[in-house]
Amino acid sequence: MGRRRLRSGTVLLGGVGLLAASLAACGSEPDKRCADPVSRELLPDSRCRSGSGSGGSGGGGKYYYGGTVSDGKVSGGSFDKSAVTRGGFGKSGSGGG
Repeated sequence: MGRRRLRSGTVLLGGVGLLAASLAACGSEPDKRCADPVSRELLPDSRCRSGSGSGGSGGGGKYYYGGTVSDGKVSGGSFDKSAVTRGGFGKSGSGGG
């Protein structure tokens, strides 16, 4: 009988670990890249750090969250951080742009 309790305890601990891992994944920051808001061309981070730090007037770039880079251009994400969530259990990997 003691052996059965050990198994159920192990399963319970494994489930708690899986839940903790999935919650940590949902709380992670999405990837961000500096990009031109009009052409969506990838820019050096220094172009986004100038001015306000999130695409101020000084640098000409704006942070683009999530998505991918192909041929030097970003796609599949958004310039709005709140529209993008990082992948995890039951989460979408991209947002509207």
